[in-house]
Order: sequence, then C-alpha cells, then structure tokens
Amino acid sequence: MTYIFLIITLFALMFVYFKIADKFNIIDKPNERSSHSTITIRGGGIIFLVSIIIAGIMYPSYLLPVAGAAVIGIISFLDDRITLSSKIRILFHLAAVSMMFQFLPVFTIIPWWGIIALYILVIGIINAYNFMDGINGITGLYSLVVLGGLQYVNINVFNFVERDLIWLPMISCVVFLFFNFRKKAKCFAGDVGSVTMAFWVMFLMLRLILESGNPIYILFLTVYGIDSIFTIIHRLALRQNIFDAHRLHFYQILANERKVPHLVVSTIYAIVQALIICFIIGSNMHWLAVFLISTLPLAAVYMLKFRLMKSLP
Repeated sequence: MTYIFLIITLFALMFVYFKIADKFNIIDKPNERSSHSTITIRGGGIIFLVSIIIAGIMYPSYLLPVAGAAVIGIISFLDDRITLSSKIRILFHLAAVSMMFQFLPVFTIIPWWGIIALYILVIGIINAYNFMDGINGITGLYSLVVLGGLQYVNINVFNFVERDLIWLPMISCVVFLFFNFRKKAKCFAGDVGSVTMAFWVMFLMLRLILESGNPIYILFLTVYGIDSIFTIIHRLALRQNIFDAHRLHFYQILANERKVPHLVVSTIYAIVQALIICFIIGSNMHWLAVFLISTLPLAAVYMLKFRLMKSLP
C-alpha cells in the first residue's frame, strides 16, 4: 500500500509541476544539439530528486548522500532555468560528490591520488549521463534498467543498501516514463533529472563496488560508457571543443541522421544494457573476459556510426 500511495503522490506532483512550469515558462527550446523540434516542458526529471528526498526521509542515516543529490539537483534545476557558468556548476558538483565520498567513506580507504582520479571519474560519468539525455525515453528507461540490475544484486547477490533507496527512484522512473516515453513527450528530464539520477546511480554503484570489493559492476553503465567515450574521441579527432553542443553520439545519429524513432533507439539502448547486466551477474568468468565480452562488441557496433552518417554540420 505504501508504494501505491507513493505512485499516486508522484503522479500528482508531476501534474503540479506541469502547472508551475507552464506558468513560469520552464520549457525546452530546440537548439543545435536537440533531437526534437517542438517546445516541451523541461525539468520533469525533478521527480527523481523528489523520490530520493523521500527515501532520505525514510532512512535518515543516508542524509549525507541525499543532501548531495539535493545540492546537485537544485543547481541543475537552476541551470535548466537560467544558464549558469560552468565554474559555478563544477563547484556544486564537487560539493555534492564530496558529500557522497564522505558517506561511503572514500576519504579514509583510498589514497589521495585515487581520490583525485575518482573525482574525475564520477563527475565525468555524471556529465556523460547528462549528455546522453537527448531523445524521448532514453534517460528514464536506461536508468530503470540500471537500477533494476542494482536491485537484483542487492536482493539476491550482495546486500549493500536498503531496498527502498533503489525502489523509490525506480518508481519515479516509471512515473516519468508515463509522460516522456511517447512520440511527442509531455516533458523532458532536464539537467535536474539526468544529473540527479546519474549522481544517485553513481552513489549506489560505488557503494556496491566498495562493499563487495568487485569493480566489475561499473559495467552496468557499459552502453552509455562506450557511446560517450568513443564520441569524445571522435570529436577530438575532428578538433572540436568537446564541451560545445553537438549531435555526434551514436544515438543521435540513429535518431537524427537515420530517422530511427526515438522510442526504438531508447528501447535498444535499454535492452542491450539489460543483457550486459544479466551476463555480468550470471557469469563466472575472469573479470577481464567479462570486460572484453561486454565492451568489444559495442565498440565494433559504434564503428558502424560512420557508415550511417549522411552529413555533418
């Protein structure tokens, strides 16, 4: 009954947010990076932050990472509303990730050089997750799959966190997808959605890796990782500024250049990641074999992008 009440509450809050967004003109206007052509309500992913805060209220011992999610979520919401300086954003990202690290506790178990590397890795993944949020359904569906994989591990393989800390964000994904997984989406996640979800996924994943001592779980983000890393390499080869807006991700080429429906692309990404997660969980192979089998085929598929590209701006 608690979950039913939560679902009803989150749906109600989404409708309230739509009213607020409409009144204050919180919208997403198409630009050179966009894969859509119509003005749509932005920031619907605030429901992810709401679910995390509710989880924090239910489990006060997790106040620090929940506060980190709130910090990074609020600054991202402001960035959705008024474009902020990258220097301001990175300061808040560092503060939020520091809260996460303090809770885990990274600062007491990892040497200083490892902490620096981990800051770069986590903030890089958070931003890559954000850049992957460009077509209908992709963030909600992919996040649902990753969280589902983490919850399966949590219940059946290695208990590393209270279940509701995963269930509640999963429920928020379902609610969000009701409005976003459409040919013409009612709303987009916005930075507040993709960045907050990325932060929470990284918190859960790092907690699992540190508690279990098994880094292979980072492959729960293989699909996003391959697309992001290879796209950065591609843009560097083209001598482009990797921080400028673009449409060179594989999913963007499929959706924009080849006109594959957004929902089909999003579903493919989610299904492929789900298969990789199942393989990781069920495999008894050496970690290197699991890594190669999970990444090399995707890297080969990514190379097909260049054949699919008709023209570039």
